[in-house]
Amino acid sequence: MADGLRRTPRQLPSKYFYDALGSSLFDAICRLPWYKVTRAESALIARHAPAIVEPFGGPMSIVELGCGNGEKLEILLQSSGVPVARLHLVDISAKALDEAAVRVEHYAADGLAAHEGTYEAGLASVSAARRPDETMLCLFLGSNIGNFDPPAGRELLTVIRRSLRPGDGLLLGSDLVKPERDLILAYDDPLGVTAAFNRNLLRRINDELGGAFDLAAFAHRAVWNRTQRRVEMHLVSQRRQTVRVDAAELSLPFEAGDSIWTESSYKYEAPGIIAEGLAAGFAAGRQWVDEDARFALTRFSV
Repeated sequence: MADGLRRTPRQLPSKYFYDALGSSLFDAICRLPWYKVTRAESALIARHAPAIVEPFGGPMSIVELGCGNGEKLEILLQSSGVPVARLHLVDISAKALDEAAVRVEHYAADGLAAHEGTYEAGLASVSAARRPDETMLCLFLGSNIGNFDPPAGRELLTVIRRSLRPGDGLLLGSDLVKPERDLILAYDDPLGVTAAFNRNLLRRINDELGGAFDLAAFAHRAVWNRTQRRVEMHLVSQRRQTVRVDAAELSLPFEAGDSIWTESSYKYEAPGIIAEGLAAGFAAGRQWVDEDARFALTRFSV
């Protein structure tokens, strides 16, 4: 966190949203009527589950990167009926891992492993533990790919591809470009849940790094950057102030209007997702699109 606060403009990586409280707030966001990503993706998974798993047979193992509460993984397991050997859950939030494990562990004949950490670290652990004859499907859902700028997203897809073997696959969920009004409502809801989710970052700094942020002195702001095709979330200082962060030995001056950039959520066009997967080394994928919610689910094979 400290490195991002030293930058100009100040930035905080979105992975720090997901402590126990942040994970609970995000679960609430996913149920808001203005945030259609989770419902659209869940419906696509339920509707197309047999086709999603058809190339892989069974039993197979499944790894989900950024599993959250495991709800979408459970939908895939229920709707496909495919036998599963092992489940691997990867998430930065211990609370999310605990909830997901309770939800899905009974589906795995050979057990479940939870990996608390980054996507890359989780993939490395999973790869090290794989059996020679094990087929694996990797899930990367929730449009989490959108939290990476395009070069970093391509790099991550390449890392995922290199961790998989011939016969494996990737299921990628991606939010698509849609009208600006819909995007802003999704990231700045009228109930203020997303604002609370955003401000929770400052609460974490106060609690974990000895920060002295006045949460009421920072406003949540979401903007659509049309040129970069991303929604940006910021925390905007409402007055001139100086904030201490004792553990990082920082004294941060803010003028009214200065912001901390907390998230970028890049949006795609459906053909562009296929192109990104091919560039990362995957074989041609199959895609299912919810045109109303503007969300795409893409299966790539290795």
